Amino acid sequence: MYGLQHVPKGRYLLRNAIVFKLSFEGVIGVSIIGGALDAKGTTLWACKLAGSTDCPNGGATVNVLVRGVKVNAAGNSPNTDGIHVQLSRNVAIFNTSIKTGDDSVSIGPGTKELRVEQITCGPGRGISIGNLAKDLEEEGVQNVTVKNAIFKGTQNGLRIKSWGRPRNGFVQGAYFLDVVMFNVQNPIVIDQNYYPQNINCPAQVSGAKVSDVVYQNILGTSATAVAIKFDCSATNPCSGIRLENVSLTCRNQEVQSHCANAIGKIVGTVQPNSCL
Repeated sequence: MYGLQHVPKGRYLLRNAIVFKLSFEGVIGVSIIGGALDAKGTTLWACKLAGSTDCPNGGATVNVLVRGVKVNAAGNSPNTDGIHVQLSRNVAIFNTSIKTGDDSVSIGPGTKELRVEQITCGPGRGISIGNLAKDLEEEGVQNVTVKNAIFKGTQNGLRIKSWGRPRNGFVQGAYFLDVVMFNVQNPIVIDQNYYPQNINCPAQVSGAKVSDVVYQNILGTSATAVAIKFDCSATNPCSGIRLENVSLTCRNQEVQSHCANAIGKIVGTVQPNSCL
């Protein structure tokens, strides 16, 4: 695939779906070089880099299927999210492998009805909902499902994060099902006191609300003793957290869980012992 496809300025309604499909049979040593879909985002990114709080949101996307995609970047490559979803509805990501230096899948504000299935992550920072509560006004995240996922040596496994700021925004309905962890530093984490590099953190609490989050059939190994961490907002505690059949161990250490301002319940066997 060669060449460059430009997306003209404006808003469009597609009459038919656009399908990017490549098929090869009976060949050895195939290389795909070049090619791009240019959405002409120069103006948007210039606004963001200038630190403006009045940048346009960009386009919204609905009804997208991503299947059989492999993303490969160095583990130390900065800010290299594999797939970023934001302001989008009905997106499905199936049968993917993502090796990168940042989030395998990054899920931003305004994401609704997202399904991620049969995904392998590592290296990288795992699957993250957020950053949330970064902007004063932002849409929430609703009904995200991650199923049949494998994490290998990632910094995080399943993470929800929001800035420690009195902003709005929310996560309602996140379902993490049938997940395997191999030597993951932070397998399960909700962090509502996030601040980049933890430098000059303001003494504030997150205004984002996290509710109805399910972790079901999660097993594997943690690279650290704290395998489950729920560090939620003091003003908007996490609610409706459900741990069901979770088994996480750590080599030569007893695994622990940590909870702050988190409300929920356990079903079946949960290791480490739940702090909910």
